Amino acid sequence: MNRFIVTIAIFFLLQESYGQKLYEYENKDSRVSSFENLNGTIGQGGQTNKGAKGNAFESIKKGATKILLDVKGAGEIQRIWMTLNDRSPQMLRSLRLQMFWDGDIKPAVDVPLGDFFGVGLGMTAKFESELFTSPEGRSFNCYIPMPYKSGAKVQVVNESDKDLHMFYYDIDFVILESMPTNAMYFHAFWSRQKTSKLGEDYVFLPKTIGKGRYLGVNMGVNADKNMKESWWGEGEVKIYKDGDAQYPTINGTGAEDYIGTGWGLGTYSNRYQGCTVASDSLSQYTFYRYHIPDQIYFKTDISCSMQQIGGCNRDIYRELIKKQVQTKPISVHLDSKFRRLLDEPLDVMHEDFPNGWVNFYRIDDYSATSYFYLDKTSSNLEPLKSVSERL
Repeated sequence: MNRFIVTIAIFFLLQESYGQKLYEYENKDSRVSSFENLNGTIGQGGQTNKGAKGNAFESIKKGATKILLDVKGAGEIQRIWMTLNDRSPQMLRSLRLQMFWDGDIKPAVDVPLGDFFGVGLGMTAKFESELFTSPEGRSFNCYIPMPYKSGAKVQVVNESDKDLHMFYYDIDFVILESMPTNAMYFHAFWSRQKTSKLGEDYVFLPKTIGKGRYLGVNMGVNADKNMKESWWGEGEVKIYKDGDAQYPTINGTGAEDYIGTGWGLGTYSNRYQGCTVASDSLSQYTFYRYHIPDQIYFKTDISCSMQQIGGCNRDIYRELIKKQVQTKPISVHLDSKFRRLLDEPLDVMHEDFPNGWVNFYRIDDYSATSYFYLDKTSSNLEPLKSVSERL
């Protein structure tokens, strides 16, 4: 009886997820673009080698661009799958994934291929989320719906210094009579901040003009190895929207809090939040957070940032000061007592300084891919940074 109830519950969840009953017919024309049938032309698949798997993959020469989809008319990309023989961090950061909507010459998506699929820092891992999956850490899947009104183009540019010998892909899409009137265009933006001024937030989504919906982010952190005994993730995520100036409307409480856990960060993989890499020895961390049930809409503009704040106990922090590591204490708390050091300054070396947890500004190397829908085919954001900046 319990198994029956669970089965029924899953059935209704699937109905809700896909917006229809699974047995209902919809007037959509289903296609798949791959090297076996570019653009999913009707009745033209698998022609090479007399239909016996003659063109499953192709190479992409260094400096070359490979078009994966180029179609006219209204439609919606439903799924993207890719894999390649060279999955090194260097190649995953050097491959440039671009998507264009409705004939716009500026891409709405212009990001490193690995980072787009949730592979922060180019470090592959097995994971499953609502929007992206990598079943065994060897492939890349995206399930974000991407509608378009009059055309779509997807391409990959090999900006590395070597040829990529084996590149595979599928782009699953449907042809529509028209784009839904309230539909928006999918966008993705990548950024990296290797260093900054002390106390300066990492802006992972600069101010974006327009109406839309923020979907979330996957982020990578190369933490400062001079601070190995401390924790990097005390910074709060701040989302400024619809004219917010000095202070944001949406304000979190800490990095690991934003991605749905607490008291540090280990590896886990959930539908809407997860951490695929958490290496204290390497001082490297990658994680994701997607706002699916908790929608974040904006009417005129949006920007998102992460504070660069760490923490450790008092004695470890005093050692950092002795090593002249660049920091600035901002608070200390012991049990239920909390002292805000920017409001009530106190020298950390003073004998009266509490023997508790010290939060402090620090500088780490952050990178992130932000995902959002916008009412425009392209945004005001800058193009992707050069390969040297990405690597």
